[in-house]
Amino acid sequence: MPDPVWVVGAGGLLGRGLVSELRSRGHEVLTSSIPWHDPAAAKTALAAGATELLLQANGQSWLIAWCAGAGVTGTSQTDLDSELDVFKAALDSITDVLCRPGSARGRLFLASSAGGVYAGAPNPPYSEVSIPQPLAPYGFAKLAAERAATEFASSSGTRVMVGRVANLYGPGQNLAKPQGLISVFAKAHLTGQPVSVYVSLDTLRDYIFIDDAAALIADCLNRLSEPDVSDGETITKILATQRADTIGALIGACRTVFKRRPRIVLGASPHAKAQAHDLRLKSVVWTELDNRPFTPLPVGINATVRDMQSLRGADGAL
Repeated sequence: MPDPVWVVGAGGLLGRGLVSELRSRGHEVLTSSIPWHDPAAAKTALAAGATELLLQANGQSWLIAWCAGAGVTGTSQTDLDSELDVFKAALDSITDVLCRPGSARGRLFLASSAGGVYAGAPNPPYSEVSIPQPLAPYGFAKLAAERAATEFASSSGTRVMVGRVANLYGPGQNLAKPQGLISVFAKAHLTGQPVSVYVSLDTLRDYIFIDDAAALIADCLNRLSEPDVSDGETITKILATQRADTIGALIGACRTVFKRRPRIVLGASPHAKAQAHDLRLKSVVWTELDNRPFTPLPVGINATVRDMQSLRGADGAL
């Protein structure tokens, strides 16, 4: 039987997609309801989740996929510090509960942000050997979480994979979070509202559909168990289509799906300076896993719109 998996952050876009993908592969998937608004209660709930995974594993190896995190580019330093503190406390609980001497070894996946950590780096396209250079507190917080995961791997003997995810999109994105341009365009299309764009239309981003990202992560978790990976080792991999599109091209793809051009208002934002102009990505780690078809942008946009249509209330509101 495949190893049991605890997906932390299963209520978010990436977490939900990964739960579905792992279950389709025969994994027993555990999820937890975490009161993220209350850090102390969140730490308690995460410790309980680690204990539940221990019972489910029943002496065999285990998997944890950390897909949690409400932070975005404009999130305050205080909130980011709180998120990082909860993550580090969870790693301590995992160490105490699951990583005792003589116990079965596990694997952990940490979702990080390619856009956050490479926003200020020179010379795109960026690969895993590029030196990260964030522009905003969000990116620095992601790097701090990566360091914490690396230290956890070394001290506990757990194999860790850090996935630097490109611009994720698809059905189920949290429309309350100020991110996800494709979801913003889709919502505007359905509501008739204009969209404010704060960066130039030749800005380059790598957009990866949720189903593709989940399948790639699941394959990476399998790859993490191979004998050429050592216990206590951390592997960092960029998770992307490795094809960049301009916002202008994205608008064109939306026009194909919507049958009309999105209503765009060019504006200004204090967060724009933390947005890189060119975020092309090129993975050089486990490249055999990248040899797969990716969902074409219009197909993914159409799926996102259809999902939003299914969520509309009787008054047409989202």
